[in-house]
Amino acid sequence: MSMEKAQPGGEPEGCLTAFIRIPVRIVVLVVVVPVRLVWDVLVVCGRAVELRVLRPVGRALGWVFRTLVAKPVVWLAKALFVWPWVALWRYVLVPVARYGFVVPAGWLYRTVLTPVGHGLAWFFTTVGGGLAWFFTRLGAGLGVIGGWVGKALFVWPWVALWRYVLVPVARYGIGIPAAWAYRWILTPLGKAVAFVARYGFVVPALWLHRAVLTPLGHGLTWLFTGLGRALVWLAGALFVTPWVALWRYGIVRPLGWLWRRVLAPLGREIADAFRVCWRIAGFISRAVGRALKWVAWNLFGRPVTWFYRSVCAPVGHWVRDQIWAPAKRAAVEAGRAARGALRSARATVRQARRDAWHALVGGPRATEPGEPVVASARTLGSTTTASGVAPAPEISLRKQG
Repeated sequence: MSMEKAQPGGEPEGCLTAFIRIPVRIVVLVVVVPVRLVWDVLVVCGRAVELRVLRPVGRALGWVFRTLVAKPVVWLAKALFVWPWVALWRYVLVPVARYGFVVPAGWLYRTVLTPVGHGLAWFFTTVGGGLAWFFTRLGAGLGVIGGWVGKALFVWPWVALWRYVLVPVARYGIGIPAAWAYRWILTPLGKAVAFVARYGFVVPALWLHRAVLTPLGHGLTWLFTGLGRALVWLAGALFVTPWVALWRYGIVRPLGWLWRRVLAPLGREIADAFRVCWRIAGFISRAVGRALKWVAWNLFGRPVTWFYRSVCAPVGHWVRDQIWAPAKRAAVEAGRAARGALRSARATVRQARRDAWHALVGGPRATEPGEPVVASARTLGSTTTASGVAPAPEISLRKQG
């Protein structure tokens, strides 16, 4: 039965790997458990510091910055750089531009420029139409005459010179003799020269290249290539191959075997041991944390909770219901009474001031605005009034007849 076990990478692990796994994990567990406990304690302390210290301090610093720095700086910046320019634009530039330029310009445009423009338009439309027709006819006649004169002076002489002098001289003096010489002299001479060059030089040179030079070059190339390969093989066999074999079989193969069979399995086992032991240490740390939490709850939390629920809460409720609430109601009633007294005193002072002014100056007595006064109703046969009854008519039933 083979003792080798397949690894995740596909290579079988040897006896050395299975032999060192348990001791390495035990040693790593002993080393990792204190580290994990310290790590969990630091994490818990860090979270507590973040939640209870850093966040409130950050909020307080943010509020202080916004209240004492940002808002005064913004207000000062607005007071220095925004509000003066806004006031200058709103209360200086806009009124000056509006009442100094826009309104006078609008009045000038409506009152002066528009009538003048209409008059000029009528003038140019009525009078300018006749002048335009006259000058158009006159210009057409002058244009025809000027065109005939210009052609007679500047166009027709040059056209006659080109057509009846230069073209015949160039055609019959240069063009036709040059064409005859090209066709009957230069063309046969060029063909003869080309024939002699082709069959006297080009064809023999091509034959020499194909029949002699190309085979000779191929033979020399093969000879030098073979000699070079032989020299390279001999130099390699004498100077390179021994060192390559020594490097491969003396250094590379042993180091590869050591890496594959010793270092890589040991590294994988140590990494796996650290991962497994980190998880196990986490379980141990949580168990220790739960135990400490249970001890702290039973030693401190439960008594404090019982004291708060059994002593502090009833005392606080009694103080709230028996002392605080009556004191609050008494304070509210006292405030209402004080406000009512102040209103009555203000009304008395105002009435006294009006009476004093009426006594000094005279005139009708001013009445304060308020609800309309409803006349009290009178009972039949008496002059007394009954409150809350609709007013009765002043005329008796006998007089109403």
